[in-house]
Amino acid sequence: MMVAVEGGTFKMGATSEQTSDASEEEKPVHEVTLSTFYIAETEVTQELWQAVMGYNPSHFKGKLRPVENVSWDDCQDFLHELSALTGRHFRLPTEAEWEYAARGGNMSTNHKYSGGNSIYNIGWCNSNSVSQTRIVGTKRPNELGIYDMSGNVWEWCQDWYGAYRSESQTDPTGPSAGYYRVRRGGGWGGSSRVCRVSARYSSSPSSASSFLGLRLAL
Repeated sequence: MMVAVEGGTFKMGATSEQTSDASEEEKPVHEVTLSTFYIAETEVTQELWQAVMGYNPSHFKGKLRPVENVSWDDCQDFLHELSALTGRHFRLPTEAEWEYAARGGNMSTNHKYSGGNSIYNIGWCNSNSVSQTRIVGTKRPNELGIYDMSGNVWEWCQDWYGAYRSESQTDPTGPSAGYYRVRRGGGWGGSSRVCRVSARYSSSPSSASSFLGLRLAL
């Protein structure tokens, strides 16, 4: 199910509720304005990936668990096939769209994680996951009704990874080139610190692991 995220303006990066857990990569805080978009209620499941691609690459098998062990490049193949099957242009969210949706869009109540200030209520990380992925949508959703944007699996974003700029931006898409793609949200094997809504990391677009998955955008 896709959730409509009404466009708006927000502060992106290490805002005050992120406390001293924020890193230099999350600075400077800058103003971003986004157009309306759609993002999936849950991470892409193994069931959906199997139906589209005909195989399941995941380490932790379960049709309603998030697909994982997929590279950014694999995700592009999946998105191409899904779009061809449905006639809709599915894609990965931009990094700014991802953070805006994780924060709750224009319904945000300024939480540290996506939907709350306690990771245990809203996400699976290394302190409660028992070292594996979990069925999607089993924790509390955020203000927009979106699940697992903090924890379960890291989610690929469309953007190349790059340093933040201080000036205001509208519908940013990240650097024009780079070596690494953005991943967001933390996962089952990471600490609560990396599950924060402003935490940002990156990986090679060809890398795949049991902690890396994806979420659809339109």
